[in-house]
Amino acid sequence: MPDPFKLPPLPWAQNALEPVISARTIGLHYGKHHAAYVKNLNELVAGTRFADMPLEHVIAASVGSEETRKIFNNAAQAWNHAFFWKCLKPGGGEPGRAIARQIDESFGSYAQFKEQFSKAAVDDFGSGWVWLVARGDKLEILATSNAGTPLTMGATPLLALDVWEHAYYLDYENRRPEFVEAVVGKLLNWDFAAEQLEKARSGERKAA
Repeated sequence: MPDPFKLPPLPWAQNALEPVISARTIGLHYGKHHAAYVKNLNELVAGTRFADMPLEHVIAASVGSEETRKIFNNAAQAWNHAFFWKCLKPGGGEPGRAIARQIDESFGSYAQFKEQFSKAAVDDFGSGWVWLVARGDKLEILATSNAGTPLTMGATPLLALDVWEHAYYLDYENRRPEFVEAVVGKLLNWDFAAEQLEKARSGERKAA
């Protein structure tokens, strides 16, 4: 019987993010860490009700219970990483008009957003993630620990930055601020973020 969850392909070549993130780091991060979360999840859910659920439903059904903690951790990390790769784009870019207006309304300016997002990423203690999310008619910055994800917090993720050490240690050693500055300044995929925001707004309009 085939495994219910698959490792999705990267949206770009492993060397596409150089020199900000090396092909060696992507090979380790995607090929070892992300792949291990998917492999572990498939082993954990074999023969259980979770094996027939979409990944997002596994996350929702397993959060907050000690009995399903391992399933949640691996499911959330599998989802977080698949989302994270889409948040990065060779050459990066700047927000388009619609999402730029939301950023200005929520943070004051794009420069202030970058400052607040970067600070949250640098200050997130230990292993975790920093997210730009939509909640209601505002954008917010969330920091989560370990496998934490906005999917369980009533928020729609627009962008993510992985600040686990395996995301940067080969290239930056313990210099997390340098990694954060480089990714925020040179790799964020604002087209993808705008697509996620439009999906969230469309869902709200349909529900109204």
